Order: sequence, then structure tokens, then C-alpha cells
Amino acid sequence: QVQLAESGGRWVQTGGSLRLSCAASGLAFSAYTMTWFRQAPGKEREFVAQVNAFIYYSDSVRGRFTISRDNTLNTVYLQMNSLKPEDTAVYYCAASRLGRYSFVPHTDDYDYWGQGTQVTVSS
Repeated sequence: QVQLAESGGRWVQTGGSLRLSCAASGLAFSAYTMTWFRQAPGKEREFVAQVNAFIYYSDSVRGRFTISRDNTLNTVYLQMNSLKPEDTAVYYCAASRLGRYSFVPHTDDYDYWGQGTQVTVSS
């Protein structure tokens, strides 16, 4: 049984930093594209950052967020710096068998999802 478990979300002051983690089990982790999405209240789930053979970021987080993965620990991370109130959302990690070398931004292309972790940014 595949499981993705996010952790690290909490309230943080504007301008602060957080590190999210997503621990995966039950899948051949290194073969999967791993991606962070987020969903704010009343909005659609949106792409944040992806890591496979390459790394991709949304325009809204590029330069502030860093995605990384540790295939020995089956874990993907999202380091978030210079946080803004508009970063407030539930953050989800997702795994896709597609696109080892491709950009995979659509939720429909993902096979597995975590339950999400809440990030709240305010002053």
C-alpha cells in the first residue's frame, strides 16, 4: 500500500521560513516524479514545485522555495523562505510515474497523494 505523509506545516510569520517533508512508502520512490501542490480556500489545487531528473518551480515561488529529494530516505522536501500571506494553503505532495525528464504540472497525471499539511502565513 502506497502512503505519502506530509509534515512540517504550521503558522509562521510573514517573511519566515518553513521546511515541509513528505515521507513515501510502498512505491519505488526513485522512479517517481515527486511534486508539491497547494490549495488555498476557495481555489483550485495548484502546482508549486517538481523534482525528477530536473527541477521545476511555479513563477510564484521561484527564488523563494527549494524542492529536494533523498532517495535513500524516500523523502521529498520543500524549503520555503520569505513566506507571504498568499502562500497560505494546504500543501500536498504527489507522486507520478510520468515524466522522468518532463514537466508534469497537472493533478490528473499523479498516481498518489498525501493528506496535506496546513501552512498559514500572517503577521
